[in-house]
Amino acid sequence: MPTPESRIAELTELIDRYNYEYYMNDNSLVSDFEFDALLRELIDLEKQYPQFALPTSPTKRVGGEVNKSFKQVAHRFPMLSLGNTYSIEEIEEFEARTRKSLDGTHFSYTCELKYDGVAIGLPYRNGVLVQAVTRGNGTVGDDITANARTIPTIPLRLKGDFPDDFEARGEVVYPFQAFEAMNRQREAEGDEPFANPRNAASGSLKLQDSAECAKRKLLFCMYFMMMDDQQAATSAGRFLTHSSRLDAARDMGFLVQPYIKECNDISDIKFFIDFWDKERWNLPFAIDGVVIKVNQTDLWNQLGTTAKSPRWAIAYKFKAERVSTPLLHITYQVGRTGIVTPVANMQPVALGGTTVRRATLCNADFMRNLDIHYGDSLLVEKGGEIIPKIVGVDLDKRLPDSPAIPFTYVCPECGTPLVRADGEAGFYCPNQDGCLPQILGRLELFVSRKAMNIDSLGSERLRMLYDAGLVTNVADLYSLRRDQLVGLQKVDETDEVDEVSQLRNSINSQLPSTSKAYQLQNSKTSSTSIQEKGADNILSALQKSKQVPFPRVLFALGIRYLGEVGAKKLARYFGNIDALMNANVMELAMVEDIGNVTAEAVYDYFAKPEHRLIIQRLRDAGLQFQMTETRVSNILQGVTIVVSGVFEHFSREEIKASIEQHGGKAAGSISSKTTYLLAGDKMGPEKLKKAEKLGVKIISESEYLELIHS
Repeated sequence: MPTPESRIAELTELIDRYNYEYYMNDNSLVSDFEFDALLRELIDLEKQYPQFALPTSPTKRVGGEVNKSFKQVAHRFPMLSLGNTYSIEEIEEFEARTRKSLDGTHFSYTCELKYDGVAIGLPYRNGVLVQAVTRGNGTVGDDITANARTIPTIPLRLKGDFPDDFEARGEVVYPFQAFEAMNRQREAEGDEPFANPRNAASGSLKLQDSAECAKRKLLFCMYFMMMDDQQAATSAGRFLTHSSRLDAARDMGFLVQPYIKECNDISDIKFFIDFWDKERWNLPFAIDGVVIKVNQTDLWNQLGTTAKSPRWAIAYKFKAERVSTPLLHITYQVGRTGIVTPVANMQPVALGGTTVRRATLCNADFMRNLDIHYGDSLLVEKGGEIIPKIVGVDLDKRLPDSPAIPFTYVCPECGTPLVRADGEAGFYCPNQDGCLPQILGRLELFVSRKAMNIDSLGSERLRMLYDAGLVTNVADLYSLRRDQLVGLQKVDETDEVDEVSQLRNSINSQLPSTSKAYQLQNSKTSSTSIQEKGADNILSALQKSKQVPFPRVLFALGIRYLGEVGAKKLARYFGNIDALMNANVMELAMVEDIGNVTAEAVYDYFAKPEHRLIIQRLRDAGLQFQMTETRVSNILQGVTIVVSGVFEHFSREEIKASIEQHGGKAAGSISSKTTYLLAGDKMGPEKLKKAEKLGVKIISESEYLELIHS
């Protein structure tokens, strides 16, 4: 029987090999179930015998490390930006200038795709990842090592033959499939969707909780191997060209794009650019151009750099693709909160590898500013993003005497007159209890992970329940019976294929099967009927949800303007649902972070008898409508404490709850009214600076414990 130490080493090597085969060679050696079982065994062993856990353990990819501040790190090699151009003429000038500077020296170029992601540097020593640093200002960047370790294509330990000391550089990208899935989840949970994959990747790398970053399914794609000239010269020629360095990096375990071409002259470069200007839409990740580099790395110093950019490389940026297509008609979509969004339905047109039929017109002001008339043709553009956008009207094609199209002022779903709150861009339907999209939207929010976490009920099943007349509001969920659920089917189905599915099918048919990272999988369709096991899972999840604490139950109700933070503040302030329902607008607005707009929305919600009936039914079903935290003492009565950093005995939420349980106030920012700054490890430097400036007393975790136990 193996010892714990040998089993940990064996599992580490085994899981690393399975990960490599899966992400690099598109080869699943074991089932997901078997892989998860091995990973769980390793996690349990490392918890039991932490002295045997390896620093490069694959459990590091699961995340869990909390980083409250990202320290600044100086780059060993400056992280210069590339010179950009949209002009083929400037590429010709770059090529002629380079050839003249090298004066007869034989050399070649490499052409590769320019990822639309986030550049980072990864120093390795003796084959082990040391750190991960963002570009920053090119000289100094942020240490994001904890989050980088969760990315499966960043090797924690290298394979084969590798230099003792070098830096891998590349781009962190958010593949379209994972990006779409994350946005669908965010919308279901009532959060704003990410604008585009690049911004989402950047934000993910700066998340404080690395476990959350691990869920984002980011990829690191390497494009540079940085090392000093002496090390390159003593490597038996392995690292004397950029292309040979990337080939070596592939063997070490890095994900390197398969779309790199060695070019000898300007005609080869032009061919590569022209080809990918058309084919870029058939990739599973965003690119925004082509990078051209001198291949021979020993010539880089000879060519030198400007203040910002190397002279041995340049980036050609693709122009956003734009088409003109006739507008057929405008329809209107109603969201969960009643916001009405106009949508342009256009004559189908090919754009960026997909057929575009529809695009949002945002709101009434956007429509008015575009000045869209009946019979107009719209200019539609697609850059590095998935979703096409309307950027204007093709005035050359406007029909004479054609009138402008007005925005609708009644709900397209229920006919209720729309209203517009002061300071808001969108009109919304106030008929929240009788408008189908709002009803379904609130049901989806209620079952979402951040609310009641009823994961057995997705949007499709909720629609089935609504169509069958079983559920019209959230309280109806807790009246469901097993005999009502078993055998329940969808009313109808369509075979319509959306634009994202077209893109997936296009990619799967055209891309070589080189790596799972470059392949898109079609999502599995869910069952169209509920079987016995499915019914049991739904009822079990509903029963489990009765333990969800009051703040999340309050958020799950879907009250307009009331988010997670606001729900938590109201729940803690009033303590129970009865006190909250009986509060007036002024009392509600007095709660920290609850403004007048939210206060009025909460008051209006509870003022309706039908909503109070729903609350009563939920209460009768056993949901939590009272804070379970009890007042321990009044030792901190009148004391305001700001919490910053990481603590040994508490999470941030636990220590804030502790302050409130002892009668104090946990504030988010330091002011002259702050009594103490409770400082943990890695506390924010700005808070420390402000506390010192205002003369706020700084206490440690142990001093806080002494204070509350005194």
